[in-house]
Amino acid sequence: MDKEPSSVSGRPAPSAKEGATQSAVALRTKIFFGAGAGGEAASMWTFNALLLIFYQQILGLPAGMASIALGIAILADAVTDPLIGAISDRFRSRFGRRHPFLFLAPAPLALCVFLIFHPPEFVVDSQTLLFAWLCTFTVLQRTFQTFYVVPHLAMGAELSTDYIERTRIMSFNNLFTLYGGMSMHVMVWFVIFGYFFVDEGGQLHRPAYTWTILLACTIILVSIFSCAWGTRDQIPRLLENQIDDGKQFSFVSFYSDIWSVLQNRNYLYLLVGLFFLSLTIGTHETLAIYMGTFFWELSPTQIGWLIIGSIIGTHLGFFFASRLHNRFDKRLTISVSAIGLSVFWSMVVNLTLLGLVPANSSWALVGMIIFFSIFSSGFGAILNISVMSALADIADQQELDTGLRLEGIFYSARAFFSKAMNAVGHVVAGYALEYYVMLPSGSVPGEVAEDIIFRLGIVDGPLAMIGGIIAGFVYFGYRLDKSTHQRIRQLLEARANGA
Repeated sequence: MDKEPSSVSGRPAPSAKEGATQSAVALRTKIFFGAGAGGEAASMWTFNALLLIFYQQILGLPAGMASIALGIAILADAVTDPLIGAISDRFRSRFGRRHPFLFLAPAPLALCVFLIFHPPEFVVDSQTLLFAWLCTFTVLQRTFQTFYVVPHLAMGAELSTDYIERTRIMSFNNLFTLYGGMSMHVMVWFVIFGYFFVDEGGQLHRPAYTWTILLACTIILVSIFSCAWGTRDQIPRLLENQIDDGKQFSFVSFYSDIWSVLQNRNYLYLLVGLFFLSLTIGTHETLAIYMGTFFWELSPTQIGWLIIGSIIGTHLGFFFASRLHNRFDKRLTISVSAIGLSVFWSMVVNLTLLGLVPANSSWALVGMIIFFSIFSSGFGAILNISVMSALADIADQQELDTGLRLEGIFYSARAFFSKAMNAVGHVVAGYALEYYVMLPSGSVPGEVAEDIIFRLGIVDGPLAMIGGIIAGFVYFGYRLDKSTHQRIRQLLEARANGA
């Protein structure tokens, strides 16, 4: 016996007006949706840029121990990320299935970020307690971040059913990710490290981190609450996407949904690609502060100006992503962008190892780093937008195959690998610093042995780019193109209308 049309996808058959609304999304909604990414960006920036150098150089925790703490966090993420995604997929309330998480997450998330960088002195005096403190609050921070990120991205997938409009929606998410990270970068390197604490050592001076983390917490609270409040008018539409298979959340349904999405070959190719990509992105982002401080011996102000490459490149990616999808589809765009990101991100490091760059601490070197980062940031923006948009298309394919919409579970993979990029980067960089580079804690820029600096460049240059290049070739296995997605949407609409 066939299901009623309204129970196929968990929503009533759309009228012509509703269908148009599902395709076209108001600019105001896109802006508020994207604004929420600023909070995630600020939270992740503190980890990508500061956590390892803070614990290894300032607090004296061995890099290997810090890496173990992040490795434990990865294991916790592997459980909590899909679990929260599944809960939000099946959550029911008069405030929708996504927004309760958006309102509840920011305060505990900001508190955990603050506590990670402010361990009590009796904790700092013991490496065992310091390790336990880092491990505990890192797991909590990443869990509360998932409480926000997964429902937020799942909501973005539900705002439109159109192949290209989804790319535009995710472009705003990527753009505000830049703005959140840019706000942190500019204020920290130009004002906090580069002005107020420049005479005390900038990024190597512990009190400077209090102001840095207070700034991050402010951005987290403002941006996430703005997103939740500004998109609350979308709740009636998002409610229509609730699963209506008669099941409440349970661990049986949770594992059933996980098994279901893992049968999707397009999803698996994106997952495998994201894994290899995390090796490249995580290593680069973790070592960036070491490269600027010790490898190129740049001042805080010079490091601050490096953001120009990201600003230009990310805006270029915002502009070109949907146009590239119109012409080349998402599969080719994703693959080429992954390879381009990897090659250009390592370019200046590789050229430095070959002796083909201007002198350390020079503004000519700063200009060269900015030039190549425009390309890496542009490819990175296009890649991120494309993968986020592709996941929404896969959710449509899953609905056609199973009758269930599981955006929460699909986007939990993105949340997991976003944090895994950071964690894997800390693990790889931490072990490399301790056992290969052997950079001692308390090092002074300009006084580090040349062989240590060379090994640091090897890790951030040729080794770091390998994972992203592998990911580019893995992504060629993704097969959900524009014409295939159009057929999926036609079949879904026909099924909803009882055809």
